[in-house]
Amino acid sequence: MHILIAEDDSALASFVKKGLEAEHYTIDVASDGEQARAMAAEVDFDLVTLDLNLPNLDGISILRYLRTRKPSMPILVLTGRTKVEDRVTCLDLGADDFLAKPFSYSELSARIRALLRRSHLPAESVLTVADLKLDRVERRVERAGHRIELTSKEFALLEYLMRNAGRRITRAMIVEHVWNLSFDTSSNIVDVYVNYLRRKVDDAFSVQLIHTVRGVGYELSNRSGAKI
Repeated sequence: MHILIAEDDSALASFVKKGLEAEHYTIDVASDGEQARAMAAEVDFDLVTLDLNLPNLDGISILRYLRTRKPSMPILVLTGRTKVEDRVTCLDLGADDFLAKPFSYSELSARIRALLRRSHLPAESVLTVADLKLDRVERRVERAGHRIELTSKEFALLEYLMRNAGRRITRAMIVEHVWNLSFDTSSNIVDVYVNYLRRKVDDAFSVQLIHTVRGVGYELSNRSGAKI
């Protein structure tokens, strides 16, 4: 899942980013209010953590803006403001939760999981193709009941392939959605990571799910005719 951290404290943003990436979330960071508003308006993030005291544009203004344009986007306010009035204001403006600084990472992680569970229907939070299952909230992958351990990027790549199961996906599309980069034709990063996934997802099973489509890219499918 894709999370935006809107936080001008670079040390705190780095700490939270590192922790969430270790849990296999894809993380973007915005260090000022204008950047946060632009990124959140353009990208359908699964969740936003929002500091109230951002430079250029404050968190309250961003909260108002996003609630009118992205009403279903979960927003978790993280702030040093501890007054009850501040908390009430944020919740009244549409924040889904409020966590005062300083906070423990374990509590932040638990609150994020709770918000993601509430914001996604079961069919959206658990992706299934044949005997392969990916739980987007619990960050868990299984095939035929066997747990598969993936790195953060492997998880993001598999999630993207499963969300587009049965479709032919180009390398450029994968780079854009998984790495948030422009496609570099000289790079083989997609092929390298697809090979990593195949070893973990396909090698121990008779039915192969990840197929190469010559001249296009890849397709995840349980149809034997998908490999071209």
